Amino acid sequence: MARTPQGRRSTLPSDDGAEARWAEAVRGLAHRVAGPVARSIRFHDLAESTSGRHYELSAAGGELLISATDGVSASVAFHHYLREDCGVSVQWDTELPLPLTSLPDTPPRRGKAYVNDGYYLNFCTFSYTMPYWDWHDWEREIDWMALHGITMPLAITGHEAAVHAAYSRLGLDDQTIREFLGGPGYLPFQFMGCLDGFAGPMPTSWLKSHRDLGTRIVQRERAFGMTPVLPAFTGHVPRQLAPSRVTARRWQGFETHVLDPSDRLYERVGAELTRAQIEIFGTDHLYATDPFIEMPPAGSDPGHPARVAAATLAGLSAADPQATWLMQAWPFSYQQEFWTDDRVAAFLGAIPDERMIVADLWAEHDPLWRRLDRFSSKPWLWCALLNFGGRTDPIGDLHTVPAALDEALVGPEPPLGIGLSMEGTRNNPVFFELVADRIWNRITDVGDWLDTFVTQRYGRASSSELRSAWRGLSETVYDARGVRIFPEQFNGVLTAKPSYARIPDDLPELRAEVTAALWYDPVTLADAWDRMIGVAEREHDLVSGPLGHDLVEAGVAFMSRVADHLYLDAVERSVRLGRADRSAVTSFLRVFEDLDRMLATRPEFTFQHWEAKALAWSSSPEERDILADNARRIVTTWSTTTSLTLDDYAGRIWAGLVGGYYQERWSLWADGLNTAISSPGANDDELARRLRARAEQFLLQGCRPLPSRPGVLAAESRRLFDAYAGLADRITSPPVTPPGPAAR
Repeated sequence: MARTPQGRRSTLPSDDGAEARWAEAVRGLAHRVAGPVARSIRFHDLAESTSGRHYELSAAGGELLISATDGVSASVAFHHYLREDCGVSVQWDTELPLPLTSLPDTPPRRGKAYVNDGYYLNFCTFSYTMPYWDWHDWEREIDWMALHGITMPLAITGHEAAVHAAYSRLGLDDQTIREFLGGPGYLPFQFMGCLDGFAGPMPTSWLKSHRDLGTRIVQRERAFGMTPVLPAFTGHVPRQLAPSRVTARRWQGFETHVLDPSDRLYERVGAELTRAQIEIFGTDHLYATDPFIEMPPAGSDPGHPARVAAATLAGLSAADPQATWLMQAWPFSYQQEFWTDDRVAAFLGAIPDERMIVADLWAEHDPLWRRLDRFSSKPWLWCALLNFGGRTDPIGDLHTVPAALDEALVGPEPPLGIGLSMEGTRNNPVFFELVADRIWNRITDVGDWLDTFVTQRYGRASSSELRSAWRGLSETVYDARGVRIFPEQFNGVLTAKPSYARIPDDLPELRAEVTAALWYDPVTLADAWDRMIGVAEREHDLVSGPLGHDLVEAGVAFMSRVADHLYLDAVERSVRLGRADRSAVTSFLRVFEDLDRMLATRPEFTFQHWEAKALAWSSSPEERDILADNARRIVTTWSTTTSLTLDDYAGRIWAGLVGGYYQERWSLWADGLNTAISSPGANDDELARRLRARAEQFLLQGCRPLPSRPGVLAAESRRLFDAYAGLADRITSPPVTPPGPAAR
């Protein structure tokens, strides 16, 4: 599908030097990023051409001139200038405005995008990272998108207002609709058709506030020339709408109801929802919907998926004849036993090529474009996911991504765009910066790219020592070649639910799991962490910015493996002793408290920060209860305390959780360890009961308050390092080769 960068042609600048129509948006970004020096930047339109998005820039006499085909390209040009001429980049955690006092001269140069579009976000991201963001958060995020070449952002904030309006027109009352929508923290899963009526009802005030916020978001995105992707109908409806005409289906223990695509109500609801959305948010004719996201089709006959496709597109087209459907390819990976190559081809064949875009959601690990013949000639997006559940574990495979992208880009029918489809942002920024950089830049050597990344991330101060530290990280946690990064496999004991399942008889299997989590040399990781701490102790000004974030992640990476080792040590010693080895168990539990102190020095690594963002939206005690429950539930039990399907799926290594909720769970485990060893199986039910009671208490009360005066990050990091780095030589040796992909 061919689209111009903004859906319309731009014009050449006029003779009087009039600035581009998108200049106001980019000028605002420049002022937020660079402060007063941004007054000396001028923006002009470049005529579009068959070469796609591009820019030209030059600087002389303290003035920077940027000409570009669109606002995103102009923003990328500005970021390239900052990176290449000022030696600093703008990332998620960069302190703004930058301390620039002048604009250095640079000769004219040009830049050109390698792909037409940069796709951004995943439905899940809106639950795991940004459910409680306000405009300040979103303005910063949209600036980040523009600077990194994002042109096609998923935009679902406020969609609940369109759902409410559509079902009101279809005859349902306010209470029924708000109960159907459920809690604000779970809305993306409601929009995907995975659940309804959970953790709610939807607060009335939320509908109005987020209708306004969503409108503001898409208006700003469009001001840059982005084309927001809005949600669309999945076939999932309130049962009350047509109780005798719906079919029940289940997702992770939740029951929902869908219409048959042959029912004329299917198309009518889809059209009504799209019309309501257009009235509120306008449209750029791009709509995301996934009728089978993690659920097989409700109909058993082979032709059912194609009928769903036809009915979905018909509903969209009735409201917007120019509608293009964007679908995540995740079902084709998640349920390969159903989605055979023939079934995928039949489904995709039911939709005209120009009416669909397919997002290959986990292409860095499971590239479906290879297996599915580049999606039967549909335009498609190469996307990197990495992060499930918004988990904060430092991990990634930096080394194979550039080659994997190049393979997709140089073949026939290359991707329309490159996307970041993480379930949670604000973690592992190096991985996502690498992928985003490929939208506009060729990356031939990851080591060279990483050195530049480090210099630009922190500025030129102490860059030599920090480059050495990052080389250590790239050889350890960021060299996860062949590792399947997924919450269903062993992720370490810090966020794991305690169990006696392998005590005392299956210790070899337990040791194998702990060993598989360590595919690198822990001494190298400890050395990288030590180097970062040393810079933080000398360069105090850097710690409040990205260095502080990275220092925490490096500490978490090492301490996660320390916790695994001390847990395994406590279990093995206790089994040999025939009862709990109190010294070993105490050493294991102390890790949680010690790590919590370090995490508490950075607000973004605290549970309390997350909960406070949620509670800021409440306007009554009842709403406060709903929002507190949503914030606490999704990062712990996820569902009810009696359903274990998604328990700890979104585990976060955050202060308040590590030294509170997680440590207390392991303390309950320790209390019953004697019985677990002497009478295997006798204490399992009691542990499960006590863990459930602890979870219910957390959902009602949350975490205890943080210390009124948290420690200093550099000092807390050094304290941890001195206490635990000596274990690096004792931690279980890594396997000879990294573990291969596990079975789903």
